[in-house]
Amino acid sequence: MKNLSFVPVLAALISVQVSAAPIAMEDQSQLQVPAAAPVATAFQPPQESELPDNAYGKLVMQGYALFVDTKRLAPQFVGNGLNCSNCHLDQGRLANSAPLWGAYPMYPAYRKKNDKVNTFAERLQGCFQFSMNGGKPPAADSHEITALSTYAYWLASKAPLGGELPGRGYPEVPQPAKGYNLAQGAEVYKAQCAVCHGAEGQGQKVGDSYVMPPLWGKDSYNWGAGMHRINTAASFIKHNMPLGKGGSLTDQQAWDVAAYVNRHERPQDPRLVDGSVEKTRIKFHANDGVNLYGQTVDGVLIGQGIR
Repeated sequence: MKNLSFVPVLAALISVQVSAAPIAMEDQSQLQVPAAAPVATAFQPPQESELPDNAYGKLVMQGYALFVDTKRLAPQFVGNGLNCSNCHLDQGRLANSAPLWGAYPMYPAYRKKNDKVNTFAERLQGCFQFSMNGGKPPAADSHEITALSTYAYWLASKAPLGGELPGRGYPEVPQPAKGYNLAQGAEVYKAQCAVCHGAEGQGQKVGDSYVMPPLWGKDSYNWGAGMHRINTAASFIKHNMPLGKGGSLTDQQAWDVAAYVNRHERPQDPRLVDGSVEKTRIKFHANDGVNLYGQTVDGVLIGQGIR
């Protein structure tokens, strides 16, 4: 599904329903995923040529358009410069990059850290609120959530329900015995990441649109997003970065550069408690993987947020 010529046409089809209150997610629980799968042998989702020429096929294509062009087609729900496809590569198809075909069959699912059963729609709402820094997410029955859910369902339409497929999520990269090193992470970033994401993590733009996503600053994911966890970012980086050369970094390098990226400021956690970083750290971050929110690094309190 490489042809994006239909995307501008679909802009007029995307409805603008805004009615849902922000969801009170207790956290963004880490995915429990099987080991990394060789991309060539992972589950293969259907191709565009297999779509029926009917209302279902059209809705799948609308969901696809939203997925790869989220900022432009749903600007009222996106508060930064990101698209869904920035964290779920190859249009949500790529194994070991949290592909949609690996996620959809696992919902509804109980998530221990927020002690409730989450629907797939709620999971998408959380992505808008945190990873996309969108504030009020689309309603669960909105056109946006319905289209994205239909696209995910189609990608997973030949996958078994309730089974954790190899390649789902970002397969875990255990923390190195010596932990992470911010100084080493800065060197890895300079050598391997800055060419695409900029020396200051600012990303790259063509006109008003990012072609390479910002990794920190006002247009990146906020402090409530799952990617702010160093362990989650390290797993994504290890399997997918540098782009086109996933697996080329060592586990140590992946952890170091993930820590370096996530020691920089980004938009505030929308769950901020009483305006206090410390209260927010205790309630939402103290037991949420490895992260720097609310900690002091080089004399600076991390997590103050940026506008």
